[in-house]
Amino acid sequence: QVQLVESGGGSVQPGGSLRLLCEASGPIYMINRWGWYRQTPGKQRELVAVAGSGGTTNYVDSVKGRFTISRDDAKNTVTLQMNSLEPEDTAVYYCNLVGWMISGPNRQRNIDVWGQGTQVTVSS
Repeated sequence: QVQLVESGGGSVQPGGSLRLLCEASGPIYMINRWGWYRQTPGKQRELVAVAGSGGTTNYVDSVKGRFTISRDDAKNTVTLQMNSLEPEDTAVYYCNLVGWMISGPNRQRNIDVWGQGTQVTVSS
């Protein structure tokens, strides 16, 4: 099965930076879209940034100009560079992969996979 492992979370003061990394493993055939989401207690999971297969990227308004999503298709990884962090960025961050996996000889199937989440805390 395809699995995602996230790393890079932690605690930082306002104005600081963190870099999140998400690594995919398993029989991946194609990654259509990578996404980073975040969630705080009592709230719905929010899409933060997305990177499509054509190099397109999109961000929620609150992080534009501060966060950068980058995908490395050779390594099946995605990163989220977070600069100028604010207390409002505190959340558990999840990576998400939408694509295809190899399910048998000349066979593929759709997948929509989530990482386990990594805590980001911004506080003075």
